[in-house]
Amino acid sequence: MISHPSQDILWVGFQGQTLEQVADHIQPGALILFGRNLNPDPINGPNQCFQMLQGLKNRWGQHAPLPIAIDQEGGAVSRLRPWVGETPSFRKIFQSGGVDACYEWGSLWGEGCSLLGINIDFAPVADRWDGHTGTGMGDRCVSQNPQEVIVAVDAYLCGMESHKVQGCLKHFPGLGGTLVDSHKGLPSIEDDETLTLNAIPFQKLSQANRLVMVAHLKTPDSTPLPLSMHPSGAHKNKYGVQGIFLPDDLEMGGCQMWSWEDRITYCLKAGHDWMLVCQTDSGVEQCADTLESLPETLWSPARERAWAYRRTLSDLGGTTFNASGWKDWTQRVQVTARKF
Repeated sequence: MISHPSQDILWVGFQGQTLEQVADHIQPGALILFGRNLNPDPINGPNQCFQMLQGLKNRWGQHAPLPIAIDQEGGAVSRLRPWVGETPSFRKIFQSGGVDACYEWGSLWGEGCSLLGINIDFAPVADRWDGHTGTGMGDRCVSQNPQEVIVAVDAYLCGMESHKVQGCLKHFPGLGGTLVDSHKGLPSIEDDETLTLNAIPFQKLSQANRLVMVAHLKTPDSTPLPLSMHPSGAHKNKYGVQGIFLPDDLEMGGCQMWSWEDRITYCLKAGHDWMLVCQTDSGVEQCADTLESLPETLWSPARERAWAYRRTLSDLGGTTFNASGWKDWTQRVQVTARKF
């Protein structure tokens, strides 16, 4: 395996469900799990996942905890669904049980992640709900009211972080009011009042070491670029939001109009700390090749910040899989889900 220092800022999705199936031709700095990485067998799958992650930590996490993320929101976005069944959406949780239920579900997902050795959940959604269909958001969002979003998201994060699992504020500055799914195309918001309202939860809840995922969203400040590729979307944003910034998946439709070189260059100049590439090996390779071709002065500041972030993380899960703890947790998730 030949690695390049710039690969340290790659946050990647990968193929395979066992250590032997995961390619090692590059050395990423962080990982994200998808359903394709999880054996759906509820008996053998969790232990298999744990063993794979232990091997990947040994491979890539020797000098600092390896960031390992998953999108586990509940509802429509639930990577753990094959193992735990159907669970309520964030909106349903808040509407049915309020802040206490948000804390309870944040704690449940944090506990489950920690048992698997996952130290980051790319959740919860901090976007405002707008009732629009076909945008990829829907009931992942809790409320139109930014103050309700704040208390729900804060409770969820507190529950998750009680198990040393870090959350992520997404999708800054908020996709409420958009009509296009950023997985498929580039949404836009032209109204500054809507943008300012959307940004309130991010302003209130951001912290220096909390992840902030930036949306592929065109705004008056970013045009013609998505905000994810513009300086006003990361550390230089006008809302005072701080954190560890990364763009949403750089293989999504919202940024496909730009070449890999443009995508990576713009994101680095914008001040992002990580490059998130989720779907294909070819995308990861193109991102890695692009980074290697760029001047060190462009990617080295992000590399320093990425390593600093890694040192804030916990290495979870222990050395052996807690099968009895997992069984007990799964039963509690299913019992709690039936209340909603």
